[in-house]
Formats: sequence, C-alpha cells, structure tokens
Amino acid sequence: METTTPPRAWLRAEVLVVLALSLGRSAVYSLLALAQALAAGPLAAQSTALNPTLREEPWLDLLYQLLSIVFALVPVALVVLLLTLSAGSLGRALGDLGMDLSRPLRDLAHGVLLTAGIGVPGLVLYSLGRLLGATLEVVPAALGTHWWTVPVLVLQALKNALVEEVIVVGYLVQRLEALGWSGRRIVVVSALLRGAYHTYQGVGPGLANLAMGLVFGQWFRCTRRTMPLVIAHTLIDVVAFVGYALVKDALGR
Repeated sequence: METTTPPRAWLRAEVLVVLALSLGRSAVYSLLALAQALAAGPLAAQSTALNPTLREEPWLDLLYQLLSIVFALVPVALVVLLLTLSAGSLGRALGDLGMDLSRPLRDLAHGVLLTAGIGVPGLVLYSLGRLLGATLEVVPAALGTHWWTVPVLVLQALKNALVEEVIVVGYLVQRLEALGWSGRRIVVVSALLRGAYHTYQGVGPGLANLAMGLVFGQWFRCTRRTMPLVIAHTLIDVVAFVGYALVKDALGR
C-alpha cells in the first residue's frame, strides 16, 4: 500500500475527534476540577486520589479495574489504525511512531535516562507546589490491599504511558506536521495539552507536566521514537503508584 496524506480538512476533524474522545476531554474536565477546587478553598488542604477502588467486592473491583484499562486503550488503537491508513501498513505506522522493536536496548537506555531526568524534577515541583499551597495532596494509589494490587497498578502505569505518549506526542506531532505547523508550535501545544489534563492535581503538577511535555515533544521531533517515552512514563508511574502502595502497607495505613 502507498503512503497517502489525508486532506487538511479531514486531518483537522480527525485530530479534534481523537482528542475529544481521549486527552482533550480529560483536559477540559481537569481544568473544571481545578476551578472547582480553587473555589472550594486552599488547594493545600485538599487531596485527590489516583487509581481508586471502583467496587467494594475485590473480585468485582479487579474486573472493573481491568475493563477500565482496556477501554482507556481504545483511543490508542484508533490512532494506530488512522496512522496505518495514512502510512499504508501497520508496520510502517508503528515505525513512524517509533513504537517498533528495531532498537530495544537503546530505547530502554534512553527511557531510563529520561526517567531520571524527568522524575526527580517532577517530584521537586510537586513538593514546591505543596509548600506554596498551589497543589493538592496527590494520593498515587487508593486501591485496597489484594494479591492483584501491584499488577493492576503496573498495568495502570503502562496504560497511562501508552495513552499519553502515543496520542499526545507520536500521533499529534505527526498530524500537526502534516497540517504545516512549525516544530516549536507543535511542541508547545502538545506540552500545554499535557499540562492541562493534569491540572486536577493543582498548579504544580500542571506545570511539571507541561515541562515534561516540552522535553518529550522535542525528543520525539528529534529522534522520531515514542518507545523511550513510553518506557520512561511507565517507570515514573510505577515508582509512584507501587512505591506508595508498598509504603502505605508497611505503615499500616
């Protein structure tokens, strides 16, 4: 199959629909949540929980957790299909995303380096936000203690990484490039979107993720590889989710 570029009007509509089904929708709700939190009082006195329990019965909670992960990944499958239509084949689409397995060791090494470079500054910004009263207390893992808690948290971390890096970086950058946007404008818009859908946690995490978006967007434009970003994002979330869950259990909270 030959590579085809959809008409510009189609690309604009496609991007809007994809974002409305995924992270664009999340950004709108996140900004509304921030406004509601600001109206409710000081952010420092409030908290938000990630990965909450969805049902009281453990087996039913596990089922709902797994279903939430599967359905959250549907927009990722959608953008891969859309990119495949443009690229002419699935292999070429995954190659354009930098999600193929052509350089696993290098991708892993770069992912680990990005984890260190992004994770530590992000923690510093979160702590600074808490001190300044501009950030809610974020509870990374609100699941109960079960035999499946850690595996589900790891899957949640991987899901977050795939949704965010494939859609807001790999897919969005390619589509905006096809629309003729400048590289700087693309990176800024991608980063603003990433920051926006994290503002439900407060101003600090929003700014931290905006900075992360600038780094990740520029990384993709320079290397055309999304895989290291997925690895880094997964590792950052695994440390936050699983680390918190283990510490919470150790402290008996």
